[in-house]
Amino acid sequence: MRVNQLHPWPTSTAEAEAIQERLRLHLELTGPTSFTLVAGLDVHYHGEDEVAAAVVVLSTTAATDDHAQGMAGDLVVVEQVVVRGKARFPYVPGLFAFRELPALVEALERLTVTPDLLVCDGYGLAHPRGFGLACHLGVLTGLPAIGVGKTHFVGTHDAPDPARGAWTPIELDGSTVGRVLRTQSTVKPVYVSQGHRVTLDTACAEVLRLSPYHRLPEPIRKADHLARHGDL
Repeated sequence: MRVNQLHPWPTSTAEAEAIQERLRLHLELTGPTSFTLVAGLDVHYHGEDEVAAAVVVLSTTAATDDHAQGMAGDLVVVEQVVVRGKARFPYVPGLFAFRELPALVEALERLTVTPDLLVCDGYGLAHPRGFGLACHLGVLTGLPAIGVGKTHFVGTHDAPDPARGAWTPIELDGSTVGRVLRTQSTVKPVYVSQGHRVTLDTACAEVLRLSPYHRLPEPIRKADHLARHGDL
């Protein structure tokens, strides 16, 4: 698939922040509401700087039984790619995406199919400059993208109720930048934020649909496994 090279990879904090500020102007926060080919993206670190970036594309269908209403049906792996390399940027809070983007972009470029949606292990608008990994990948690819974080990063929020589907807003500087979403009853929530070309309602609905049995959406779970172990 095609990824637009909208900037060179930065070599300094100032360059990286300038790229985020510039590309943030390209964000679109509305878009499609249904998706068939969904890609999960994750990066695993082997040591401090050795990275394995994985992309797993799943074909999803709507569940047909009443018990699973609102969940994805069969989740079939269509394609998988893993790229190994070295992180090219130091660890700087708020600029973590630049450590992972080069390998993730290379993995996406190796895909022979183009997903309808990217589900990223990371953040979108829930970011100090409103431009996390999911936003960056969405703008570079032009595809709808969602960020799903495992831990709190920015903003304030209350704890959602314990039932699956419960959520509370993440507030930052007077704006809602995401939701704390309970994907499984009485299990720790995830942190969902828009990346690109998707509404927050759609983002949360997709995360729930793609999380029929576990806390994390299946595309991310499979990408994590591929990045760690090299196969599914």
